[in-house]
Amino acid sequence: MSFGDYAAYDGLGLAALVAQGAVKPSELLEAAITRAEALNPKLNAVIFKDYERAREIARSALPDGAFAGVPFLLKDIFALAKGTPTRQGSRFFPPFPADHDSYLTARFRKAGLVIFGKTNAPEFGLLPTTEGKLYGPARNPWNFGFSTGGSSGGSAAAVAAGIVPLAHANDGGGSIRIPASCCGLVGLKPSRGRVSAGPDLGEAVDGLAIDLVVSRSVRDTAAALDAVAGLEPGDPYDAPAAPASYLDASQRPPRRLRIGITKTRPGGSPLAPDCLAAVERAAKLCADLGHAVEEASPELDLSWLLPSFIAIWCANLAAVVDFLAKLTGQTPSPDNLEGVTLGFYQTGMRVGAAQYLQAKMQLNQVARIVGRFHQTHDLWLTPTLGAPPVKLGMIDIDERDADKVFASLIDYVPFTPIQNVTGQPAINLPLHWNADRLPIGVQFAAALGEELTLLQLARQLEQAQPWFDRYRTLAL
Repeated sequence: MSFGDYAAYDGLGLAALVAQGAVKPSELLEAAITRAEALNPKLNAVIFKDYERAREIARSALPDGAFAGVPFLLKDIFALAKGTPTRQGSRFFPPFPADHDSYLTARFRKAGLVIFGKTNAPEFGLLPTTEGKLYGPARNPWNFGFSTGGSSGGSAAAVAAGIVPLAHANDGGGSIRIPASCCGLVGLKPSRGRVSAGPDLGEAVDGLAIDLVVSRSVRDTAAALDAVAGLEPGDPYDAPAAPASYLDASQRPPRRLRIGITKTRPGGSPLAPDCLAAVERAAKLCADLGHAVEEASPELDLSWLLPSFIAIWCANLAAVVDFLAKLTGQTPSPDNLEGVTLGFYQTGMRVGAAQYLQAKMQLNQVARIVGRFHQTHDLWLTPTLGAPPVKLGMIDIDERDADKVFASLIDYVPFTPIQNVTGQPAINLPLHWNADRLPIGVQFAAALGEELTLLQLARQLEQAQPWFDRYRTLAL
């Protein structure tokens, strides 16, 4: 398969070629490796290469899954792959190869995906940009001077650039949806409990984080959810019932939906003009398709939501760093942790048990408020971000004051953490590009368990305003 032909297909399209005997998995892998070797020096998306092991797998009998023979990349956070290091983007995490696959990785493999490397991520996935000290900055394929978003920025850059049609991503505050927005991709955060974090974790970041993929097509995202969804023994959460197949069910058009649209940041401050234009354009497209669209938002008070979110995130980080410190004999310091991480760690170490439990109670109240909103509105439409992708270097990874860091980011990331708090599913769709040719994503959020509603609407919007051919215009 030629270099150009490979990038013209989504994951299911490549799998269909394999099933038809038109191409071999080994040929797809070589096309992916060729593209990675050509483009990664510009993008810095792939930070660990596992080519030879992948070549052996591609030449062997693969599982008969939906993505049989399709090249794939894992993010350098959470997903363990036997024989491969996972460093969470941090110098503090030793480069030890894992001795087992996580459940998630095993399910990716069962779907027939051929894993050949790992992607760039910021330290411990803390920031909405991917430019840490261990790996250096990932660069946005639409403009190399801009951020890919984070924390799944390496995966998003690799998919947008056509190195792989889809790649692993995870989301504890927007880390699937933010890079999907910055790089012009589909990015679904599933409902809490939909995807297992086992066997090494019961829950990730106290239930805030969950895994899936970033992709270029809605059907790839639906098929990926089919591949990895499901309860494993000992999981602390169980999501509401799923359809027999998200892929099959998403082919049906959605019912007429009632959609609430937000045109300001929570609290009422104005959005960047590009983001307002994106959400208004998406609202018009939904209305033209017959859905009921009206201005409406959950009544949220960020003055108490944000401190609670900070307490939970920082305490979880402190627990991880403290565990690693005891395991490796290291002492957390500026020599082995970035300033932001060190500041979050120190903040987390000061969070007492009572404060932690109070924070959980307050975040649970957010879930109640948003849950009531979805009793009257099927979906909540917002911009994914409050502003277009930022330039590399604009976010200070050396700032140690956790409150200052979160305060500086809240205008940029005003919406995505809400669904991590509530556990609800939300999806970024690439429906708008600004005058600078940068993607501006919009987010649809749904009630707990309603991934199918999101996927059905996403497919309808994808058909009404296709975006797949836009990737051909990338100046790579």
